[in-house]
Amino acid sequence: MPDSLGLRDALFDLPEQLVAASRSLPVTGPLPEHDDIANVLLLGTGAAGWACDLLAAVAGPFMPVPVVVHKGFEPPSFVDATTLVVAISASGDSPEAVASATTSVEAGGRLFAVTSGGQLGALADQQAAPTVFLPVATSPMPTRARIGALSVPVLRAFEDIGLFPGARDWIAAAVDQLRARRDELAKDGNAAVALARDLAGTIPLVYGGGAAGGVAASRWKAQLNQSAKTPAFTGELPDVVHGEIAGWGQHGDVTRQVLSLVLLRHDEEPPQLAEQFAAVETWTDEVVTGIHTVRAEGDGALAQILDLALFGDVVALDLAERAGIDPGPTPAIAASPAAAPSPG
Repeated sequence: MPDSLGLRDALFDLPEQLVAASRSLPVTGPLPEHDDIANVLLLGTGAAGWACDLLAAVAGPFMPVPVVVHKGFEPPSFVDATTLVVAISASGDSPEAVASATTSVEAGGRLFAVTSGGQLGALADQQAAPTVFLPVATSPMPTRARIGALSVPVLRAFEDIGLFPGARDWIAAAVDQLRARRDELAKDGNAAVALARDLAGTIPLVYGGGAAGGVAASRWKAQLNQSAKTPAFTGELPDVVHGEIAGWGQHGDVTRQVLSLVLLRHDEEPPQLAEQFAAVETWTDEVVTGIHTVRAEGDGALAQILDLALFGDVVALDLAERAGIDPGPTPAIAASPAAAPSPG
C-alpha cells in the first residue's frame, strides 16, 4: 500500500504518544487557580476540534464548571476574566482558533494554548499565557495522527487546576487498552480488516450513542473521509430516533445498494440507549447493505473512545489499501483557501 507519510505507523503509535504527552509536554507557566475559573472554552478545528470534543465528552461531565467547544471565528459572548480559554492548534496557524483566541483574550479570557508555535504561539507569548509547546513535526505528518499530543496535556492541566481529578488514571487506563487493541489489530485477518472488507464499495453511516459515541463516530467519519477518501456520514443516538430514522421510509431499493450502517457501542451509554439501538436495527435492516456493530473495551470514557477511534483508524487504512490509495495526503484540504499550511 502506498503510505508516503507513514500514517499507519503513526496511528499505531497512539499509546506511546499518550505516554509521551503525559510525561514530556510540560506547561510553560502557572495555570489559573481553580476558584478563578467559572467556565471553560475549548477552541480548535479539524483534528484539534476533535480533540476538543474528546475533552468535553471525557472531562466535561465531571467538571464543576460548564465546558463549551467552539470551532468558528467568533467566540461566544460569555467570555470574560473567569473563562479558561483552551486553544489547540498543532501548527499554531488555524485561522479559526487564532481568531477566536485573539478575541477571547481581548475580552479578558485566560488563555491556555497547546501548539507548536505559529500565530497562536506568538499570541501566547504576548500574553505570557501558560502554553504546552508541541515538538515541531520533522515530517509532514497529518495532525489527525497527533490526537494524543493535542488532548492529554489539557487533561493533565485540568487535573492540576483541580477541575478534573484523576486524569492520570484515565490516561493510564487508555494506554493499557490501546496497547491491547493494537495487538489485536496487528494480526492478520483481524476484525477491522474484516469490517473493511464488508464496507468496501459502500458509503458508511456511523452511529454512536451519547456524547462518547458521537465523538467516536465523528473520528470514524474523519478518517474514512481523509484516509480512505470515501464519503461517510454520522448520527448520534438518541437524536437519530427522534428524526433521522423517519428518513428510512422509502428509497430502500437505492440505499441498500450503497449504504452500510456501523453501530459504535460503549459502556458509558445510558441504559435506555440499548432499546434505541435495537429500534434502529429494526428500522434499517432492509434498507442498508449490512449492519455492523463495534464494541469498545477499556476502563473509562477516555479508553473507550480512543479504543473505538483506533479501530476506525485501521478500518480506514485498510479501505485505502484495498483501493490503492495513499492514506496520508489530503489534497482537497491542502487546496482549500481557508486551510492553514498545517491544518489543525
